[in-house]
Amino acid sequence: MKKLAIVTCALAAASFGTAHAQDAGGFRLGIKAGATYSNISGDNVQQITGANYSTDLGDYKLGYNAGVAVTIPLTDDGFFSFAPELLYNRKGYEIQTTQTSNLAANIKSVEQEQQRVLHYFDVPLLAKINAGGLFFELGPQVSYLFGSKNKSQTTTKYTNGEKDKVEANSGFLDYTGVSRDDAYKSDLAQFDISGLAGLGYQTEGGLSVGLRYARGFNSLIDSKNTDNEPKAFNNAYTLQLGYLIPTK
Repeated sequence: MKKLAIVTCALAAASFGTAHAQDAGGFRLGIKAGATYSNISGDNVQQITGANYSTDLGDYKLGYNAGVAVTIPLTDDGFFSFAPELLYNRKGYEIQTTQTSNLAANIKSVEQEQQRVLHYFDVPLLAKINAGGLFFELGPQVSYLFGSKNKSQTTTKYTNGEKDKVEANSGFLDYTGVSRDDAYKSDLAQFDISGLAGLGYQTEGGLSVGLRYARGFNSLIDSKNTDNEPKAFNNAYTLQLGYLIPTK
């Protein structure tokens, strides 16, 4: 996130010197929706995920987000504004494994996909710079976890070309080793604070597209106020389309 923040600030400074500020059209209210690409990372991440979990970018989980957004200009020309939002964001992580050995003679492979879907309400509180249509945003984000769901799918591929898929949305072991049902979330922190940085483009008519990165600062693992709390943090990229209604 630090690298993205540095790049965002540098681009903002360059645009300030080369472009006229876009007139944001006064107060704007609108909607946003898009895709979320997320995972969790940290020294103790496998206490939540179990073994075989990868934090590589290519192994992030695909989700979605949607909600309402407000832009409140803080300067007459709309160059600088405050941009709070309320979003539903479907985050989480997934693990994919493939077994090709020690199988029956008629089985080619067994592929298993495990997902834990985390349902969040996100409230970004962003400072926003508008420069000739290009915008940059930076600020904190407060998140509330209101649901969790564990999903599992096993695909067996046979040597004759056939395959069999079985879904088993059963329980899982939490970080204490206790078996929980598939919708259990008490092993996870209810609130998260993130740092968010992003950039995008908005037309004067209010249509926009933006890319963001958010990094959680509060450990996702809730160890009930014990010392030396295990560390695991949310990471999420979001690509959003939006429409902010002009008021003048």
